[in-house]
Amino acid sequence: MTLRVAVVGSGPAGSSAAETLAKAGIETYLIERKLDNAKPCGGAIPLCMVSEFDLPPEIIDRRVRKMKMISPSNREVDINLVNEEEYIGMCRREVLDGFLRERAAKLGANLINATVHKLDIPTNNTDPYTIHYVDHTEGGAQGITKTLKVDLVIGADGANSRIAKEMDAGDYNYAIAFQERIRLPQDKMAYYNDMAEMYVGNDVSTDFYAWVFPKYDHVAVGTGTMQVNKANIKQLQAGIRARASKKLAGGQIIKVEAHPIPEHPRPRRVVGRIALVGDAAGYVTKSSGEGIYFAAKSGRMCAETIVEVSNNGVRIPTENDLKIYLKRWDKKYGLTYKVLDILQTVFYRSDATREAFVEMCDDMDVQRLTFDSYLYKTVVPANPITQLKITAKTIASLLRGNALAP
Repeated sequence: MTLRVAVVGSGPAGSSAAETLAKAGIETYLIERKLDNAKPCGGAIPLCMVSEFDLPPEIIDRRVRKMKMISPSNREVDINLVNEEEYIGMCRREVLDGFLRERAAKLGANLINATVHKLDIPTNNTDPYTIHYVDHTEGGAQGITKTLKVDLVIGADGANSRIAKEMDAGDYNYAIAFQERIRLPQDKMAYYNDMAEMYVGNDVSTDFYAWVFPKYDHVAVGTGTMQVNKANIKQLQAGIRARASKKLAGGQIIKVEAHPIPEHPRPRRVVGRIALVGDAAGYVTKSSGEGIYFAAKSGRMCAETIVEVSNNGVRIPTENDLKIYLKRWDKKYGLTYKVLDILQTVFYRSDATREAFVEMCDDMDVQRLTFDSYLYKTVVPANPITQLKITAKTIASLLRGNALAP
């Protein structure tokens, strides 16, 4: 027999999973509802993703080497990459996702443009899952109802995952990313050539941050917040537009977009022979709100585990087999998520703590540690003296900002 796997959703998580499975010769179906989907997100990817996922230069719109952190009182701290080779990649999601999806298809994944409606779950460990979907390649938006039988399902269908609902994965809190794409006059765009900005303050986000990130021919201006009602989001977006107004003068809005972002992993990420990856699993970090690298990485790690435990598609893996992927994931990244969660709780709770956070970012030791952990996804252990210095500076900044008061 040959193992049959359906991957639902073809963002970075789904496409990376499908690519790994197809390379191993496993019968892979990659199901995507919207082939031109442009997910609203900052679109920043770390340097290690470019090499690890073999991304060609044309995927990267801008190579950001300068970052401004802007505090509630408009104190600006410049964070510049010293090493010539280092940068943060800025990409448009429709370009990145399209590339990864096409690569998976070229390697043998069967790409299906369809909406999944229902999943019939078998009562034993060997019978197939039946996916009920509407195929959009025929019959346009109405599509044609079809079914597909598979041995394994990977849910990579984002924060509103249909697969997560079907497997009763449990809910999680979510934030909203709201973003406007703004085309700027040429002189204004020149300023953002290799510059990104992060703004903090109650006026732009009560629990997160706002951003101005450069893209190919425009900037993405947005905010992330747990305040999920429309009036609040509009007010926060008006806040970031006001704070950056001089730099955005003469700009023209070309697109407005919003999307939920998970705040924590789901209670259940593997049930039976179904596994969740990416946003569907809840793999977005606190503090930075980063999810693209972790999505692609989780898709790849899940698929690598499937290839391994199925002996390259010869046997059907069990729930316990699939849970090996979770153990590996939690061992590798569990601490990263915990640390960033604590950072968000400490630094994003008031404007005083945000002032302290920006002040701390002015320190070279802090900058180096932050960039190493972001660019390479390894919290490089600084020597004990540096660690002590950073800890002392953090406490001093918090005390100065009266931020340790309850």
